[in-house]
Amino acid sequence: MVDKSFVRLFEESIKQNWDLPAFTDYKGATLSYSDVARKVEKIHIIFEKTGIQKGDKIALIGRNSSTWAVAFLATVSYGAVLVPILHDFKPDNVHHIVNHSDARALFTGEPIWENLNERRMRGVKCIISLADFSILHENTPFSVQEIRNRVHELYNNKYPNGLEPSHISYYKDSPNELALINYTSGTSGFSKGVMLPYRCLWSNALFASQVMPLKAGDNMVSILPLAHAYGAAFEFIYPTTKGCHIHFLTRTPSPKIILDAFDELKPRVVLSVPLIIEKIYKKNILEALKRPSLRLLLKVPIIDRRIRKKINQKLTSLFGGEFIEVIIGGAALNPEVDNFLKKIEFRYTVGYGMTECGPIITYDSWATNKLYSTGKAVVNMQIKIDSDNPQHIVGEVLVKGDNVMLGYYKNEEATAAAINEDGWLRTGDLGVIDSDGYLFIKGRSKNMILGSSGQNIYPEEIEARINVMPYVQESLVVDQGGKLVALIFPDFDLADQHGLTNNDLEKQMETNRVDINKELPLYSQLTKVKLYPEEFEKTPKRSIKRFLYQFPQN
Repeated sequence: MVDKSFVRLFEESIKQNWDLPAFTDYKGATLSYSDVARKVEKIHIIFEKTGIQKGDKIALIGRNSSTWAVAFLATVSYGAVLVPILHDFKPDNVHHIVNHSDARALFTGEPIWENLNERRMRGVKCIISLADFSILHENTPFSVQEIRNRVHELYNNKYPNGLEPSHISYYKDSPNELALINYTSGTSGFSKGVMLPYRCLWSNALFASQVMPLKAGDNMVSILPLAHAYGAAFEFIYPTTKGCHIHFLTRTPSPKIILDAFDELKPRVVLSVPLIIEKIYKKNILEALKRPSLRLLLKVPIIDRRIRKKINQKLTSLFGGEFIEVIIGGAALNPEVDNFLKKIEFRYTVGYGMTECGPIITYDSWATNKLYSTGKAVVNMQIKIDSDNPQHIVGEVLVKGDNVMLGYYKNEEATAAAINEDGWLRTGDLGVIDSDGYLFIKGRSKNMILGSSGQNIYPEEIEARINVMPYVQESLVVDQGGKLVALIFPDFDLADQHGLTNNDLEKQMETNRVDINKELPLYSQLTKVKLYPEEFEKTPKRSIKRFLYQFPQN
């Protein structure tokens, strides 16, 4: 990867892997790399005839699918700027992003299209269906539909003897040129548009090539949202540059659907978020470990080692059994789960990143990463802690390097607040770095609660304890009038299995609160527990949208 062109990575992969399978919609059709190349050429013809210029913005919204992947490749290989939008964003937010980004075209899945209003996106020249690339709407003095109807004829005129690998010649990008505007998950009003240059996307692919030894034909399963930097970089972009066969789940990935796909497809690398790992841990392991007979056996050293090995084998088989490692990112992993996985020598690691770095910042292999750490600075990146004593005193994590964004689109004030004049990006995360360069995240600076006597309280640390207590699905710790209150979404399914009523659950949560307080200093003790009837609303990274719950009603 000496040539620093991002688009060239796709160009070379398509040429070299022409006859290999590229994208499959799980339980559906498969496109080879040559199929992808032909579809990309036809979309380029539509762009060209519609007047789409290099550098124009093209929005893309839909569930993970082979056509989403084709639309992505067609856009970046044309030299247009991609604006991926999460499929579960509300219509108002989609309209805002399309307009704010100055998008000239929009690819959309048809279920999403039904809820959009084209009159509220007047700058868009055409809206294209992700189902079959048909034209859903046009706003031009000529007929885009007519161009679409003639695209096969125009394609055949351009390539009378068919498309060959030697014909593939895509846009020549430059490192600091804008490639993609990725709108963040919107934790405070409308989200900001993160401007990622080609160097950022290339540098993330370079990192992946050094730590994920994938080869042509390897299976990958895409479960994370492709409109988010984490899933796009490591479940789609990098595997595509290596000629992998990517399987898109195309629907909401429940743990059962994910595990079924892993069992069938046996992916070479598994990407996940903590929520999925923690659910698997609680459902498949924790219940078994609570059995009195097993607890007794775990106290016998020789038997303990055998049991750990057996649990490792079971967990490994759940993920398909043939993976290099499971990479966990997007949020902090529960310390108890982290400790357990380390103890059984499961092949997993926890990385750290953010959309503004497209996304990777720190990482280390499962074999060497330290417990509770998110690894060390990756290639082309530097990190430091804004603290007088970075090894012992928590401070904000600052990062610098090729992965860092250009800034926020049309928001100079937010850009200036995020990136200082020396190029250091303020992450908003708090942490320490040990003498070996390993980063330990302590929480979000925005989430930190100031105690009555000036103590720093990190709600994530308390939530980690709550989340492994009996009948807890997930939790949030908030400051309510100077008192710490735990908002808890219980595991209603497990409670039903055990015949517990709502009253029983409330008593259990109060018992949990008392037990947790025994482990906490006085200034961070919980004064109250409040049960929530439904799952907390999440960001794409599956972390809770805290701002929605900061001022709950009593």
